[in-house]
Amino acid sequence: MKLFMPKQHGAWAMLIVPFGLGIAHSGFDWMHIPLAIAWLSLYLATYPFLLALKKKKDAKEHMMWVYRYAGVAAIAVLPVLVTHWKVVYAGFLMLPFFLLNIYFSKVNKDRAFLNDMSAILAFSMSVFAVAIVGGGTLDNEAFMLWTYSVLFFTGSTFFVKTMIREKKNPAFRWMSWFYHIITFVLVAVLQGMISLAFLPSLIRAIVLYGRKLKPIQIGILEIINSVWFFCFILFFH
Repeated sequence: MKLFMPKQHGAWAMLIVPFGLGIAHSGFDWMHIPLAIAWLSLYLATYPFLLALKKKKDAKEHMMWVYRYAGVAAIAVLPVLVTHWKVVYAGFLMLPFFLLNIYFSKVNKDRAFLNDMSAILAFSMSVFAVAIVGGGTLDNEAFMLWTYSVLFFTGSTFFVKTMIREKKNPAFRWMSWFYHIITFVLVAVLQGMISLAFLPSLIRAIVLYGRKLKPIQIGILEIINSVWFFCFILFFH
């Protein structure tokens, strides 16, 4: 049976990078393994669920995949809840943003920038869940890693939109450039060397704008950029 997989390939980096940063911050715990399975399964469940809200004709088929993935998530998260029940706090923090995603799907505006932002804010909160399981507390460093993740993936969203859906929108181009410049400068002033994690994002947002790149090429660039960001934060934060 072929698995029903999301088509938003860029979301995989948002799924993995904050989770990995959380482990690097708190230290590895064996409960991170079922947590990772639950996190992945929950993400896989949200895709057909949001599709079911839009495509009433195929809703029954989509919901069957929701039940399958959600069932795996429920089983995997059970030992985590037994040993680290406070992880539910991270779930409560994510919930409002997931509700926003539901709203945008129902009104068929899932490409809206605000919808992307709600997903970024929620995905980056996996740092909190991992920190709770690994260390038991949400300290300032966990919030900083969440902030870095949000800043980085917001920049990625700006860039991809300027290269595809908003490529003929000069106002959006200037918003993207302004965002990347301000982000780099603010992080440089407040966090010094950490700003270099955002430097490739700034360069590619300006240099590559207007280039005729295929979506697959843009995707590969974002994967490479995500690896750079992850490794730099990992070793220098």
